[in-house]
Amino acid sequence: MGDGLIVGLLVAAAAFVVAIFALWLRSRRLAGEVDRQTRLAAQQAAELERLRRADAAIVERLPDPLIVLDAEQRVRRTNAASRAAFGADANAVLRHPGLRGAIDLAFATGEAQSAELSRPVPVPREVLATVVPLDPPLADGGCAIVVLSDRTRERAVERTRSDFVANASHELRTPLASLIGFIDTLRGPAADDPPAQQRFLGIMAEQAGRMNRLIDDLLSLSRIELTEHQPPAELVDFGVLLARLVAGFEPRLVVEAVTLETRLTPGLPAVAGDADQLAQVVHNLLDNAVKYGGEGKLVRLELVPAPDGMRWPARAGLVLSVADRGPGIPREHLPRLTERFYRVDKGRSRAVGGTGLGLAIVRHIVNRHRGQLLIESEEGVGTTVSVWLPIAELPAMRDGGATSG
Repeated sequence: MGDGLIVGLLVAAAAFVVAIFALWLRSRRLAGEVDRQTRLAAQQAAELERLRRADAAIVERLPDPLIVLDAEQRVRRTNAASRAAFGADANAVLRHPGLRGAIDLAFATGEAQSAELSRPVPVPREVLATVVPLDPPLADGGCAIVVLSDRTRERAVERTRSDFVANASHELRTPLASLIGFIDTLRGPAADDPPAQQRFLGIMAEQAGRMNRLIDDLLSLSRIELTEHQPPAELVDFGVLLARLVAGFEPRLVVEAVTLETRLTPGLPAVAGDADQLAQVVHNLLDNAVKYGGEGKLVRLELVPAPDGMRWPARAGLVLSVADRGPGIPREHLPRLTERFYRVDKGRSRAVGGTGLGLAIVRHIVNRHRGQLLIESEEGVGTTVSVWLPIAELPAMRDGGATSG
């Protein structure tokens, strides 16, 4: 009995040890599996994070403005091009009725939809919006993307081509007819009349010069319209630029017997602008003042900080004004002065070499610079043209990085 009990106890102990060992092995295997699953989950999380960063990097660096929407059609994020073009509030763009309808239809059908948008401010822009549903969604939950492709330049090219042909054919017809008529006269009745030949050749030279100025202004206006939707980023010291332009204008002032009074506030901050286009604004305004200044030939030129008041925007800016003492312009003509080829007195304008495009060019340049143009005139007193330009809000300006253009 004693031996049997001992054997039974030994067998039970052995079984217990085996059970404990088996349990230990199972726990080791389970721990290994848990460790493996943990590593796998960490790898999957790292891969998901990598994909999320890749998605974000791709979206951020795309050249076209892009908005990512979640399942509730809310803005998940925007890229740098979108923020630069439309600001931080992407919802303002999404509220456009045409785009709103395209988004609803894309979510309902699961197919890409397009819509053409027109944005009138701050300058007219034509945008093609494409809504693309995503299946599967992006790593951050983005369920659709809205791509906003700027078509302003393409539309401007189309309009410019048709406008150029129409305007050029209309405005060039008169001087061209004059040239053809004088050529026929020189070949016929005036063939043996030297005094008449000299007089006709002088008129022909004037008409040819007018055609040349007209073509130059049309081409200049076309180039400006192509970039009007893109605000300039160069820093321009407008005071330095203006002083140089006035110095270059002095020979003409002497020839035309014009007195130019200038008032340039020293130490003005820079503006964000295109130096060549700003120079063109100054040149066109001075040119008009000299041409139409009338008796006395006194022209005043000012560049000062924008005064406080309701006339100009609340933000900081500079005001350029050019005033003459000419006969003035009737009130009913003022709203149309910046239209192409609009002239108050067509005969006088052509007599002094005007093309009817100077103020149209000024208006488009001011629009591109996000400025404002104001024309004031009183019959018998004179005309004042003022241009407000915003002061540049760039870090480089604070570091003294302005250029004079």
